[in-house]
Amino acid sequence: MRTAIYGRAFNNSVLPHVQEVFDALGDLNIPILVYQEYLDFINDKIKLPEGVAGFTDHAGLVGQADVLISLGGDGTLLDTLSLIRDSGIPVIGINFGRLGFLASINKDEIRKAIVALQNKEFSLDKRSLLSLESKHHLFGEENFALNDITIHRRDKSAMMIIHAYMNDEFVNSYWADGLIIATPTGSTAYSLSCGGPIIFPSSQNFVITPIAPHNLNVRPVIIPDDVSLTFEVEARSAKFLVSCDSRTETVDRSVKITLNKAGFHVNLIRLNNESYLKTLRNKLLWGIDTRNY
Repeated sequence: MRTAIYGRAFNNSVLPHVQEVFDALGDLNIPILVYQEYLDFINDKIKLPEGVAGFTDHAGLVGQADVLISLGGDGTLLDTLSLIRDSGIPVIGINFGRLGFLASINKDEIRKAIVALQNKEFSLDKRSLLSLESKHHLFGEENFALNDITIHRRDKSAMMIIHAYMNDEFVNSYWADGLIIATPTGSTAYSLSCGGPIIFPSSQNFVITPIAPHNLNVRPVIIPDDVSLTFEVEARSAKFLVSCDSRTETVDRSVKITLNKAGFHVNLIRLNNESYLKTLRNKLLWGIDTRNY
């Protein structure tokens, strides 16, 4: 099992856990490929097994790894999409952050999780993505999002009016600070904090969630994922923001944006002792009565 590692710079409190990851892989004689910037960062901080190699981009990863391990939080795992793209390489996240819906492996389960990977004691959770199209080719070849695509006003600019169309049929004009179009995976992220529903990963839906809408009777709406969405912006400000997960572009208000389901999916690794409902209960503290603490 050839394993690629991706991570971001971290503080020293994480060092023992990073060391454990490499020790566990080394003890199992698993070939290791590390994202070059991360390799440069950790090279003098931990003891690396022999034979560790580096890679710098999508081309250097494809065909060289059977699985990718993300070391960090959900944002770190989202970063890996630009490396994996449509290659189908499965991803698993070890959570060094806070909540960790996507990076679901806890720091105290590192060795157990790596042994499970080696023994193929996991299933693949196929997650759909959104793709963005515009005449300005926003985000280039990385015009896709696993969590959400967001249209948002800039800084302290005035409220926007976002005209939404589904398969060319008018849906609504949203008077709001912005609009979130989320996948089932992203339904537990920004959309949830703005009042959106939780959608199971296999539901084949997207959700449109307004951000601070002026009309209080405007609510999130769940739509099928086989439709095409188009958005036009009307605002006092000449520009607005568009985000694909953690990547953001400043866009002229004349730009029309079209969203569709991407033509590929991402394979998230789910260990045999994990389930989506278990993750929801653990991360959202369902069933916990704080009056007992």
